[in-house]
Amino acid sequence: MPHQIYLSRSGLNGESVAASRERFGPNTLPQPKKRGPLKVFVGQFKDIMTVILLAAVVLSVLLGETAESISILCIVLLNSVMGFVQEYRTERALERLRDMAAPSTRVIRDGEEKLAPGSGLVVGDLVPLRAGDRIPADGVLVECAELQSDESMLTGESVPVSKRAAGFDEELLRLGRALGGEGGIPPHPAANVRVHMGCLVTRGRGLMLTEGVGSRTEMGRVAGMLREIEEGPTPLQKQLSRMGRWIAAGCLIVCAVVAFTGFLRGEAPLDMLLTGISLAVAAVPEGLPAIVTISLALAVGRVYKRGAWIKKLHAVESLGCATVICSDKTGTLTENRMTVQRLESGDPLLACELAALCSSGQIRRTGNGFTVSGDPTETALLAEAARRGVWRDELIRRNVTEHEEPFDSTRKRMSVVVRTPAGRRLYLKGAWEIVLSLCGSWWDGGTVRPLTAADRERWRNICEQMTSEALRVVAVAFRPLSAGEPGSEQALIFAGAFGMLDPPRREAAPAVRRCRRAGIRPVMITGDHIGTARAIAARVGIFRPGDPAFTGAELDRMDDAAFAEAARSASVFARVTPAHKLRLVRALRKEGQVVAMTGDGVNDAPAIKEADVGVAMGRSGTDVAREAAGVVLRDDSFATLVTAVEEGRAIYANIRKFIRYLLSCNTGEVLTMFAGMLLGLPVVLLPVQILLVNLVTDGLPALALGLEPPEPSVMDRPPRDQKAGVFAGGLGGLILFRGALIGAAALGVFLLLLPQGLAAARTGAFAALVLAQLMHVFECKSETRSLFTVPLLNNKKLLLAVFSSAVIVFSAIYLPALQPVFETVPLTPGQLLTVLGLCITGPVIGSVRSGIAAMIRRRKRGTSQNSSGRLSPV
Repeated sequence: MPHQIYLSRSGLNGESVAASRERFGPNTLPQPKKRGPLKVFVGQFKDIMTVILLAAVVLSVLLGETAESISILCIVLLNSVMGFVQEYRTERALERLRDMAAPSTRVIRDGEEKLAPGSGLVVGDLVPLRAGDRIPADGVLVECAELQSDESMLTGESVPVSKRAAGFDEELLRLGRALGGEGGIPPHPAANVRVHMGCLVTRGRGLMLTEGVGSRTEMGRVAGMLREIEEGPTPLQKQLSRMGRWIAAGCLIVCAVVAFTGFLRGEAPLDMLLTGISLAVAAVPEGLPAIVTISLALAVGRVYKRGAWIKKLHAVESLGCATVICSDKTGTLTENRMTVQRLESGDPLLACELAALCSSGQIRRTGNGFTVSGDPTETALLAEAARRGVWRDELIRRNVTEHEEPFDSTRKRMSVVVRTPAGRRLYLKGAWEIVLSLCGSWWDGGTVRPLTAADRERWRNICEQMTSEALRVVAVAFRPLSAGEPGSEQALIFAGAFGMLDPPRREAAPAVRRCRRAGIRPVMITGDHIGTARAIAARVGIFRPGDPAFTGAELDRMDDAAFAEAARSASVFARVTPAHKLRLVRALRKEGQVVAMTGDGVNDAPAIKEADVGVAMGRSGTDVAREAAGVVLRDDSFATLVTAVEEGRAIYANIRKFIRYLLSCNTGEVLTMFAGMLLGLPVVLLPVQILLVNLVTDGLPALALGLEPPEPSVMDRPPRDQKAGVFAGGLGGLILFRGALIGAAALGVFLLLLPQGLAAARTGAFAALVLAQLMHVFECKSETRSLFTVPLLNNKKLLLAVFSSAVIVFSAIYLPALQPVFETVPLTPGQLLTVLGLCITGPVIGSVRSGIAAMIRRRKRGTSQNSSGRLSPV
């Protein structure tokens, strides 16, 4: 028979500790299932492009192309190592959660207070708590002396929560009955007597009776949510995977067609097979994965300089297709500091004096200014008093505090009895509606006036107006006390009301406007009061007249259909829980939205991880949130996130540019070789020449295209469809069109120079292929403009890459030491003119095509505007 758990004021004994641990488990968060490092690393080789590249390595070795096989293998290993590192780091979030549990704690057992490991804590333990302690488990306070707990990591509320004690003996009986039953332990119904694992005691002291450990805590429930979430591939990863499958299919078709054609012509089957394989290897853009990785890494560097740290390379691209940004309020859209916006009083200096003396905050003068510490509300009041010349330190020297009743979330007020030079007084500060109800008169600039019904209504209207403006309203009152009279909080004199606000960041509203212009829907998700959330959201432009706004309680009453509609239409969600945030993200993603979710607390981690792009705060965020996120805002600003979105859009546009360039070039190479074979010509390009083109001419300009500056209109168009392939918008046809022109130029030069010798013809085709590609790289700067209208000089790195590639290739043609290596001969001026003439025809034809396409787009826009009365995005 298992041992019983006996609760008492002396704490648990050894047998009860063992029985509790056996029944409820240790005070540790569950360890996630881990794969070994080798298994994680091997898993990086499952991508279709990686498989193709590994096949290319084998084939290159068989063909004797050792240099190419080594370069491809290095690319594969580089990508695999980076993927391994990223996957390993995603597991750190749960480890951070476990680290946040106190490593050791004080506990009372067998009537003695002793130090024990936090993991050894069990349900039923009595734990003393003091200011500065990290709470080691969930529990109920059975003793409490002005204890306050910072629960922002779980609730999102920045203000420490004042606690009170439950009855010691009553709580022992309640928990004892629960321990004797078969079910779980129901939490105490009063929230302000409960404390939670990982939260910090900011003030006071208390004694906690432990009622939840390990996975049975609020922290444990968050950890459970994280374990249930699986991160999927980003839109770019999906598209590159699809493209890899197409390329694989194309390579097989090329091999089959070439081998079959050669067989029909009577060529040796083995020779044709090797030729087909060499063409297939040439068709694989082996530099593409490396260029994508390098371009993303360089984009990460640019974003970092603008205030955001991109932890996962593909997250910056995912930001570019975000359709919804779910943003926290405090610190992201606001400055995360309370300031007094209005003071309504018949005597402002008296009101400031009351607020400064009836305070638990501290203020210290520093030169010409001051610093404040303590609760944000207290510090805001002290700062306002100081700005009006009322200093707490001076008041303390002249006035002696005899007694203090600390702020309590149930009473919603605090009071002090002060001995002043004019006699004893009671000063009181708290929620305006509570303070006003305790007053029978009001202070009118030196005169005490009766608080008539009309006066009471006037003050109520003043306070409600401030509340409607998102101001937190705190009122002050006082009353004289006779010698020995207790500080009764009745028949007070109303002295005024302060309206405080955590002001919006100056850059928040312009950033929200940029979001809307870019077709991105901003949504505020916060733990704050609905009125405050709605008012702040209205100030920054997120909430507009007619927009729905919901509280967590309202969401709880909705079925799935109603919840989906709320997620689709509302711009503000207030008083939400971690489960609400996670459910909202899932509902939005189910609607096909690409969701970016910001957060800073442990409570935000599941939603951050579930979102397409998780965004954590760098300054105020917890380690758990930062580890779960793909993006960390170093300055916590919403505007920085919008900047990262712009970079994400720019990098995707650049990825399309260098994909277009690489595949057009590879298409040109394959068509040159394939067409020459079909025409019965000698081999147009030698393998060593193709190798040089692939490794030098393709790679450097493609990488430089990844550094193109954002186009001015990048934030003036709607987000791209994440389901659209990388070849959407006619890119596939454009690649085939220009690839054919590049191949035609090279083959045309070969045919024209063939009467002058095979070596000259091959060298001319080689030069034409290179020159046509280097011209085409400038066409790839835009999908809608031609070579003759794009800005040619705005990317110095591209100019340097083109120049370097040209120098390398023409060195292979004209340097005697390199001519035997690449089997080239010097070209005469006439031959060079032939090369240049055929190469320039490609951009000319491309310019004509671009002009026709632009005319068609203008006609479509005109038709759309005439039919709908407005321009539609195309």
